[in-house]
Amino acid sequence: MATIPRDKRLLFAAVFAAFFLFGVSNTIMGAALPRILDSYGWLDSQAGIVMASGSLAFFLASFVAGRLVGRLGAGRTLAMGYGINVLGLALFGTGPELVPNMLLYALIGVGQGFIEVAANWAVLRMAGGESSGKALSLVHGAYAIGAVTGPLMTGALLASGISWQTGFRASAVMFGILFVSALVLPFRSLGTEDKAAGSGKARSLASRPAYWLGALSLLLYVGAEHGLSNWSAELFDRILLAPAAVAALVPSIFWLGLLAGRLGIPAIFPRTKPQRTLVFLGVGMVASYGMLALSAFLGPQARPLAWLAIALAGLSSSAVYPMVVSIVAYALPDRQGEATGFAATGGGLGGFAFPLTMATVSTVAGLSVGFSIYAAVAVMALVSHKFLIGAAEREHAGRSHALSEAR
Repeated sequence: MATIPRDKRLLFAAVFAAFFLFGVSNTIMGAALPRILDSYGWLDSQAGIVMASGSLAFFLASFVAGRLVGRLGAGRTLAMGYGINVLGLALFGTGPELVPNMLLYALIGVGQGFIEVAANWAVLRMAGGESSGKALSLVHGAYAIGAVTGPLMTGALLASGISWQTGFRASAVMFGILFVSALVLPFRSLGTEDKAAGSGKARSLASRPAYWLGALSLLLYVGAEHGLSNWSAELFDRILLAPAAVAALVPSIFWLGLLAGRLGIPAIFPRTKPQRTLVFLGVGMVASYGMLALSAFLGPQARPLAWLAIALAGLSSSAVYPMVVSIVAYALPDRQGEATGFAATGGGLGGFAFPLTMATVSTVAGLSVGFSIYAAVAVMALVSHKFLIGAAEREHAGRSHALSEAR
């Protein structure tokens, strides 16, 4: 917490809690998916449509939130996200009808989009400068803790014979508490941005490669990560023939690896540049996702390889998101709110497009082919990371040159 001023640490704790619950609510769907398919009789493609609705809503909401958070402030934007999440989580799964569940899951996606953008913006306002990357890694570590807790909670509920809907209802209650905290805590101390900044600077951002490459990097990364989290339990249940209660725990192994990396990498390598860390993690994603695709083709005898691949995939996926956000903020410090919000929009688009693709491909060609697609996406993400790093360095060099000329 040394990177956060003392007078902002209560706010940081509130944002930490928000990311924790974000992680819980974002992973219980994947962990409960086999039971949902059985109880409602949905096809893979139908479940994919429901999950895609949430991702599409996240994609649209994060773009809107990126334009609003600088004007409304973190507290109001977070409160909006919390309130919408409460409604969606409280009502999702009350019946088997596809369209109502799709709309409710879209509401959850809207709430998550507002929370994601507002929380990232708040942390950048609290920390600032070079310490923002470490602070972002910490709060995104909270997301990983929640992502581990969500499947564990779901697995325990299923093993006890309790309905899978209980996890959604419990999350709704906790987000209700955070809604109150957003109204009570002094988020106003983080300030707002210039009201004129949202429109006049948009074109200049659009002309800067780092703006687009940040969104592309998160589009590919979140697409692969979100898809793996949502479909890994189904892979172990259907292809690797693991018991349903065991398969429900698979996402937790992924998120334990992610948690270890997200909290451990900044602590163990505090002086390593985000650029180098991002490339190292990208290479790990390529290797681990490739191993998982191979195990999907080999079948039940490759279950030990799949367990290893899941853990390694989590570790190598760990700090990618905060590192990309940190590099985007480093490249475009004059418009961090809009730039990082647009990067999150790219992540939302990836979370929408790739799980939908996975559902379609798994229905037509099988899960094995779908996981091969995710391995290819990991390769494309690594290439995008390299281009982003180059663009960020050019932005920084150009800014330094302009400052020296001004002197």
